This record gives sequence, structure tokens and C-alpha cells, in this order.
Amino acid sequence: MTCSLLGFPGTAQADPSTGGMHGDPGAAAPYWRYQKQDRDCGEMAVADVIGQITGNQISEEEIDDAAGNIPSTAHAGPIYTPGNRTSNRDLPVLLAHYGVQSDETRSDTAALERALDQGRKVIAGVNNRILWDEGGDRSRENHFVVVTGIDTRAGVVHVNDSGIKAGRDEQISLATFEAAWATSGNFAVVTR
Repeated sequence: MTCSLLGFPGTAQADPSTGGMHGDPGAAAPYWRYQKQDRDCGEMAVADVIGQITGNQISEEEIDDAAGNIPSTAHAGPIYTPGNRTSNRDLPVLLAHYGVQSDETRSDTAALERALDQGRKVIAGVNNRILWDEGGDRSRENHFVVVTGIDTRAGVVHVNDSGIKAGRDEQISLATFEAAWATSGNFAVVTR
């Protein structure tokens, strides 16, 4: 399902005509947690977003348990099993389990800026090797992060990245983020 990010009601946090910060990385930072399990970055991104919206911090164990008991819409079995990657299509299903409606989209950073201005939460599919400047396969999406802000003046994207210990309000150049995000075909899940 694709959604248009135009027309969502909400309060703008930046004046898009003048550039600047879109979103509120400082408010989102407390909901970041470092993941202890391998390949549950999608679940951790959902837990982060649920925390931002409800103020209720969900533990890694709780989110993994929920995802392990909800049928996947993408494959046989549950959304999450240890050691297996979570499908992009299952992130909205897991968010809905916690009462948060969202849509899958493929767009551009300008659309993410508008969503953040409207108070929406954004999970993006990326390649972690590009984000972390590490060797290895840089051609495919393999990770999820929560986009918490885009500073157009500084050319920086703020993310909560559960995959690294320094992932709370991790700041990445816009060019690096766009390269990492492109590996997913600019896949994102945006809350309504």
C-alpha cells in the first residue's frame, strides 16, 4: 500500500520554506534502545515508535514475543523468529497490534520531511554497511532505523538506530542516508 504524505493533519515543527529541522530528535531519543538479539531491528524500530507515540517504553523481549505470536503477512509463520529477518510488509501489522495505524510508502526525503513536520513517525529500510561505513554487501536493504529528524540546513538526518551502541540520535549525512535508503527502493513505514 502506498500513501501520499500530503494532506495529513498535524502541527509543523519547521517552516519547510526556510529549511531547518524537520521532526524532533531530542524528544525521540529517550525511546531508543540497543538491540540484544540478532535481526530484530524491525521490532526495535516499532518499539521505538510506539514509545514515541504512547510514552510507554516496550522492552525488546516484549516486542519480540508479540512479533513471534502474530502471523506474518509476507511468509508462513510469525512475523519474527530469532535469526530471521522481518519483512517490510509486517511492520505495519506489528504497529497495528499496538493500536498505531501506518502505511508503507516509497518516496523521497522531501516526503519524509513533510511527514516529520506533521508529527508522523517514520521507519526506513536501509543498508547498515553504508550507514556505519563498514565493508560488506552494500547493495541490499538489511536494517531498519527510525528517522527522527532531518536538518536541511546542516544536511544531516537524525535516526534512532538500534543496531549500534551509539545509535541514540545517530546523525548521518543526508547523502549517506539517501545512499543507504536507496537500497530498499526508498521504503518507509509512516504512521498516520
